[in-house]
Amino acid sequence: MGADSDPGAPSAVPWRKVLYERQPFPDNYVDRRFLEELRRNVGVRRYRYWAVVREAGLVTQQLSCVAVFLTLWWYMYQGQLYPFTLLLAGLLCALLGYGLYEALGGSRREGRTRLADLQSAAIFLAFTFGFSPVLKTLTESVSTDTVYAMSALMLLAHLVTFPYAQPSPPGSLSLNAALFGSVCLASRLPGALHTFAMLTCALLVFALWPCLLHSLRDRAPRGFPWAAALVSLGGVGGLASQSPGGALLLALAQLTLTLLCPLLLLWLQEHKDNIHGPWDEAEIHEDLSRFLQ
Repeated sequence: MGADSDPGAPSAVPWRKVLYERQPFPDNYVDRRFLEELRRNVGVRRYRYWAVVREAGLVTQQLSCVAVFLTLWWYMYQGQLYPFTLLLAGLLCALLGYGLYEALGGSRREGRTRLADLQSAAIFLAFTFGFSPVLKTLTESVSTDTVYAMSALMLLAHLVTFPYAQPSPPGSLSLNAALFGSVCLASRLPGALHTFAMLTCALLVFALWPCLLHSLRDRAPRGFPWAAALVSLGGVGGLASQSPGGALLLALAQLTLTLLCPLLLLWLQEHKDNIHGPWDEAEIHEDLSRFLQ
């Protein structure tokens, strides 16, 4: 590429790295200083193992939340869990979670009041309870296998599109996919009250719990691992009561995502080799705020 080794290259005139004037050199000519500007791994972030494990716990959490929801749905489908019991347990969990969220200053950071939160909850419960008979019969003309396939696809889309970097509030696409899958599963329950209880549970698991977990991660770093471990154990224990094989697969997936994948990331980071130099595209940094005012 360089013409330093070319015996026909002129040496009396020094070469300059400019484009606005004609020089007695070939277009692809560079001198020996070309590689002096080579830089490797500029701006590469160095990760710490336990910090990566802590962030990977958010992925494990959503997987565990899906397992908990499916376990509750299966108990209700089998008639082993009554809707009043689930609604009462959900109410207690919501009150405890909201109290903890208030203690962490969540509503104050978002500029909301308790009255606004109460109104939002009342509107959601009223609309869900009123439309529960409609949602119960929504998929009557659809085969059960198709409903289960759509539910699995929507829950998978929820896991893929969930904003793990900033889970509070959950992304609209992720939350809508989870609620759509919940509606499909709830439509296969015996009655409209079962559907209402299941959708209320879906709101707690897929919408409110990520907000509380995000506040715990930021405001109570020591309590975050315990809360994450509790939900993970709940997901594994719930599946173990119905399917020991499924519980084993979930536990292996949790260990892989939480412990092994961070090790793989750190190992790959040691082999990272990005090069930067004068061949990169020029970046123009100019303050354009005076044009935007």
